[in-house]
Amino acid sequence: MELNIPNYTCRRENKDDAELTGVSWATSARIGRLLNLYKYPQLSFGPFDSILSDKGQFSSLYQTAPKDTTLSLGIVSLMIHFSWSWVGLILIDNHKGIQILSDFREEFHRNKICIAFIKLISENMIYSDYVDEATLRLILMSSANVVIFYDDSESAHGVFLYPMYVLKTWKIWVMTSQMDFGGIEDPVVFDSFHGTIYFVHHHDEISDFRKFMQTYTPSKYPEDHYLALLWSIYFNCSFSLPDCKILGNCLPNASLELLPSKMWNMEMTEEAYNIYNSVYAVAHSLHEMSVKQIQIKTHENGVGNANHLELPRSVCSESCVPGFRKSPQEGQAICCYDCIPCPLNEISNKTDMDNCVKCPESHYANVQQTHCLEKAVTFLSYEDPLGMALSCIALGCSVLTVGVLGVFVKHHHTPIVKANNQALTYILLITLTFCFLCPLLFIGHPNTVTCILQQSTFAVLFTVALSTVFPKTLPVGLAFKSTVPGRRMRWIMISRAPNFIIPVCTLIQLMFCGIWLSTSPPFVDSDVYTEHGHIIIICNKGSTIAFHSVLGYLCSMALGNYTLAYLSRNLPDTFNEAKLMTFSMLVFFSVWVTFLPVYHSTKGKVMLAMEVFAILASSAGLVGFIFAPKCYIIFLRPERNSLCCVKSKTYSTRKF
Repeated sequence: MELNIPNYTCRRENKDDAELTGVSWATSARIGRLLNLYKYPQLSFGPFDSILSDKGQFSSLYQTAPKDTTLSLGIVSLMIHFSWSWVGLILIDNHKGIQILSDFREEFHRNKICIAFIKLISENMIYSDYVDEATLRLILMSSANVVIFYDDSESAHGVFLYPMYVLKTWKIWVMTSQMDFGGIEDPVVFDSFHGTIYFVHHHDEISDFRKFMQTYTPSKYPEDHYLALLWSIYFNCSFSLPDCKILGNCLPNASLELLPSKMWNMEMTEEAYNIYNSVYAVAHSLHEMSVKQIQIKTHENGVGNANHLELPRSVCSESCVPGFRKSPQEGQAICCYDCIPCPLNEISNKTDMDNCVKCPESHYANVQQTHCLEKAVTFLSYEDPLGMALSCIALGCSVLTVGVLGVFVKHHHTPIVKANNQALTYILLITLTFCFLCPLLFIGHPNTVTCILQQSTFAVLFTVALSTVFPKTLPVGLAFKSTVPGRRMRWIMISRAPNFIIPVCTLIQLMFCGIWLSTSPPFVDSDVYTEHGHIIIICNKGSTIAFHSVLGYLCSMALGNYTLAYLSRNLPDTFNEAKLMTFSMLVFFSVWVTFLPVYHSTKGKVMLAMEVFAILASSAGLVGFIFAPKCYIIFLRPERNSLCCVKSKTYSTRKF
């Protein structure tokens, strides 16, 4: 009665850590599809097969056998070695047989080996223990004395168990190590395999393996129930099937070594070596997991479906993680919603939040929009590369201007210095020196004092500089227009009225600045929007109208200077700076007209740097165009800096 118990197996129930399957790929595949449902580790010790490498079907299966990529090349090398050029092929009719046939044809064609016949045997026919007479006749009648048989161990039983009684033709068979004839006991059958050549993957010898096999007995390993069953078959022991134990009556000193080699091989075969590697792979893995205390859990990008191990969920919409907010779906129940990312600078730090929370202006949202981070305070400092570059340029230009002033003081007795009002020249150079130093007020941590001084100092200094240019150009034009006695222009020149231009123009600019500072003065402000994650400390202009009025007044002065200088450009060169001032005023006017649209299109430190650059560029234009030509004559053409040259040049100019 115990033999007919449904679902009964003659072994004790244990929890498995891994499954070892084989010997054919088909067996591993059938078992693997079941094991894959529960993600049990599976190691296949049978022949390598590409299908078992598909992680979509077999996510937990690993093969220990090497690939047969060089099998066809090895067999062809054997054919060449023995000069066999006429061979037959018997292959299993499946994907492995088709692939090896393609490899054989390619290698045979390359090495001029001919195929006598090709027979693809159906898998269904192989397992039926029957081969049709046409196949037997094909093998017997073929003139090829070498037959290559490629199959796995299960297939070989069906082909050779009975037909070999009539296949005693002493042909040479070339086979792979997967061919197993352990179940064939008739010696007549083995006569046909005399001289068979096997191709085996190279493997290392395992020390003491033979000694282990000699001592491998049920008495020493009672937990191995299959060994007890094997003993009952080969050594006529009585066997109790319900509890899988040997009762007795065995041959004395029974050992696997006593069995014929065709029934039990005491040496380490390729298949045994693959099993050995599989067992050790499991053992080493379990040891590493035990030592490192590894916890197994599902990988977020893993292959396969493990939902059967989790508690089922039944929700209309998945929870919205932090950084997202819920948005109800129109026409759906309240539990149905979409998850929408929080807007810029807003966060949600809990799951399933209905609304996002805006960060304070002094903070900003992190990339995940789950926390508000404090913004870093920054400004155009001297340590900043941009601030360092601008400050170095400002100091360098101011030193250069002081040098020009020193040159003019040293050569004050020369005609080229005396020709154009020395006092005004000195005033202009001193003013331009301070104009170059003015950008230093824009660099560094802003405060109320520096914010007020930035714009007012800049406006007054440039007003003085531009108003100084007026008296240098105006007398030249008046001198050549007042040659007729009694003309009003002659009176203006004699009365030195042009010298009052400087205080008058400066007073007007001071009035603009006074109104600006009294109504809406500049103040310290912060820009929290221009740079993400930063608060930029800047000086707010206060009144935009006042700022543009100051710039407009400077531009009108530059335009007036340019007009006067342009009208005086054709007067004698020796007494005239008009041409030089024409270019300097043109540069000044162009810089500030270009500055306005660029200034209003930038924010933060870049906007501040643009204003500093405009101050430096316009100041450099005045120094370069007005004083560079005179320094050129003083240092490089001193012969032109004499009274004789001045008179001769004046005379030639008038004559012309």
